[in-house]
Amino acid sequence: MHKRVIVVGGGNAALCAAISAANAGASVTLLERAPEPLAGGNSRFTAGAMRTVHAGATDLRNLMPEVSDAEWARTDFGTYTRGDFLEDLGRVTRYRTDPELAERLVDDSLPTLRWMRQQGVRFLPLYGRQSFTVNGRVQFWGGLVVEAWGGGPGLVEALTERARDVGVSIHYANHVRSLTGDARGVTGVTVASPVGTRELSADAVILACGGFEANAAWRARYLGPGWDLARVRGTRFNTGDGIAMATAIGAATRGHFSGCHAVQWDANAPEYGDLTVGDGFQKHSYPFGVLVNNAGQRFVDEGADFRNYTYARYGREVLNQPDQVAWQVFDAKCDGLLRDEYRIREVSRVTGATLEELGQRMDGMHVQAFVDTINRYNAAVREEVPFNPTVKDGRSTRDLTPPKSNWAQTLDTPPYTAYQVGCGITFTFGGLHVDADARVIAQDGAVIPGLFAAGELVGGLFYFNYPGGSGLTSGAVFGRRAGENAAR
Repeated sequence: MHKRVIVVGGGNAALCAAISAANAGASVTLLERAPEPLAGGNSRFTAGAMRTVHAGATDLRNLMPEVSDAEWARTDFGTYTRGDFLEDLGRVTRYRTDPELAERLVDDSLPTLRWMRQQGVRFLPLYGRQSFTVNGRVQFWGGLVVEAWGGGPGLVEALTERARDVGVSIHYANHVRSLTGDARGVTGVTVASPVGTRELSADAVILACGGFEANAAWRARYLGPGWDLARVRGTRFNTGDGIAMATAIGAATRGHFSGCHAVQWDANAPEYGDLTVGDGFQKHSYPFGVLVNNAGQRFVDEGADFRNYTYARYGREVLNQPDQVAWQVFDAKCDGLLRDEYRIREVSRVTGATLEELGQRMDGMHVQAFVDTINRYNAAVREEVPFNPTVKDGRSTRDLTPPKSNWAQTLDTPPYTAYQVGCGITFTFGGLHVDADARVIAQDGAVIPGLFAAGELVGGLFYFNYPGGSGLTSGAVFGRRAGENAAR
């Protein structure tokens, strides 16, 4: 007899779980809170980058067979070992990450991407965001080389098509309100839909419905004062429902509830993500410029590390500034280094022929303090060190607080440009206590039979920060494993 599995959610983690369970012989129902035009969770708003272990061209060509021989010949992808991934994950989380969850994520990363390829997901090199051309060769940096074809929307579309092909019954505008059962076993869900509220029974339930980033009250409660003012980068439907319904039956919480992934986001972006713009409101070329607040002061080391390892925490730093905004400042030398998101129509940008003129056009700026800050910065740049955007080049500042550790360039070539940014929250780090087999753990430390979880609501994996591209990979790895185990 087929196992009956209910998946709660509609993004990458949920769809991977549903496909995996169906492939293992289960009868699968997927319940997505959002209406179909807004479905897909935060996954739909991403660029589709996925961090994975790889040994170079052989591994990557199996994932991306459509890439031409000429492209392979002119590109240096490097390698990204198990040790590299574990060290990056440990370093940015200050070694708080759960070792078993971390090892599962890392060890299953490449096998899971291969599995996704078998399910119809196509991948391509992350040229536009993770590479620069140096001496005629394309060089990748930061350990991140793969993205889903079509970005987040393409990923969700491919997984949804596959889910339907393998028999998953998908229901949109179905809001799961609670679990039936208790810590001794879960037997189904209560769901509200356009036709009313009903109970559905199941042998297993997989929660993959996101964190609490779209819940302003929870943000203020757990992340702290001011976080209710942050913009939400993605879906409005991730309000902590999965965490709430699981803890209501005795599930344990875990992880960094006062921590989150938050980036520099256009200061005038809407309250929630806009699918027509996607992730275009992000502004991630800050390592090549200078970041100042409205008092005209720098407040972070823009070049502390590759943006992959700083962008998820610098949104918090912006939120802490006066008026909860900051400005990314560049000169004409930087134009070729800026990512495509700086060229969208919906951008908060001012320009000036001089630093004084630029400062006058920056709303709320203390102009003289701004000019003095840039002049001190320019005088501190170690111009004798070569500039190289593909490595941590050591081109730093002398005797400057805060320092700029890499990619320091003088801002002295007009026209000057400044982009106003605020804080955009992506997802929260605190969640449910889940083991490496995606089983939810009760407050007494026992496994809750029939309850699994994957995606953003898994607690214990990310603390303080996260390596770029590991969120989608985590969702796929633990979603796939949750589906396999639920089908048993």
